[in-house]
This record gives sequence, structure tokens and C-alpha cells, in this order.
Amino acid sequence: MSDPARQFLRHTVATVAYRGGKAIRNAPSAFADFKNCETTRTPLAILAHIGDLYDWALSIARGAEKWTTATPLSWEQECARFFATLKAFVDYLASAQPLKESPEKLFQGPVADSLTHVGQLTMLRRMSGAPIKGESYHKAEIVTGRIGPEQAAPRREFD
Repeated sequence: MSDPARQFLRHTVATVAYRGGKAIRNAPSAFADFKNCETTRTPLAILAHIGDLYDWALSIARGAEKWTTATPLSWEQECARFFATLKAFVDYLASAQPLKESPEKLFQGPVADSLTHVGQLTMLRRMSGAPIKGESYHKAEIVTGRIGPEQAAPRREFD
């Protein structure tokens, strides 16, 4: 693949997989339905929304933009869907298929939004009493194309 913007977008989604995977991995069973206050989304709803964002991103990339708000599945199913929707989008980016929208627009919409929501999940983990360790993501082994739940172990976590 010779398009550096497309390649950078693939790496950005690998970053979402790494950070998002850390935010959802080993979450306590009660985490899915945690609500900090009446007006916040639950982690389950946020995770479902991230899946919706990547379904939307793929539809935009293909030139047939369509938004669908999925009914959240179980936590386990939404965790699997998270990685599946990332993979479908990245597989399209890695293909020879033309992008019907610029990588910059795909980044500024669905991909950047997903990073915001991964941050929300991380913050809600802490608020729910099940924090994850912070880490130097600069040192993390994030690999373009590594999209599934099997991610490298953290290299430098903070206590």
C-alpha cells in the first residue's frame, strides 16, 4: 500500500484496538451496566456505539454512507463486535478498493470519535472501582493490522 494517509489511518485504528482492548479486558460483570449519573451512557451502550461508528466508517469508505444505531448485545458480544467492526474497516483500508472519502475525513469523524469513547470507557472503569493501569502508550507495541483482542502486553505501565 503506497498511500501514507491510508496507512496512518490503519495504524490509528490499531491504536484504537490496543487502547480499547485494554479498557474492556477483564472488566467486572457489573461494569457493562455502570452509570455514574442518570444522564450518562452505560459502558455497554458506549461500546455498542463504537461498533456503530466503525460500521458507519466502512459504509463511508465504500461510498454508501449509512448510519445504524444497533441495539446493544451482551457485554461479551459487544466486545467481540468491537474487534470485528475494527477488522472489517481495516481490511477494507488494506485492500485495493478505492476510498470514496478521504482518510482525513474518515479520521476526523468516526475514528476520532471512537478514541473519545475509548477514553470514556477507561474513565468509567476508574469511576466504577475497576481501574486499569495507565501506561506510556508511546512505548506500547501497537502494530498496524493487529486489530483483535490479542494485543501485546504493556511495556511500561504506571502504578
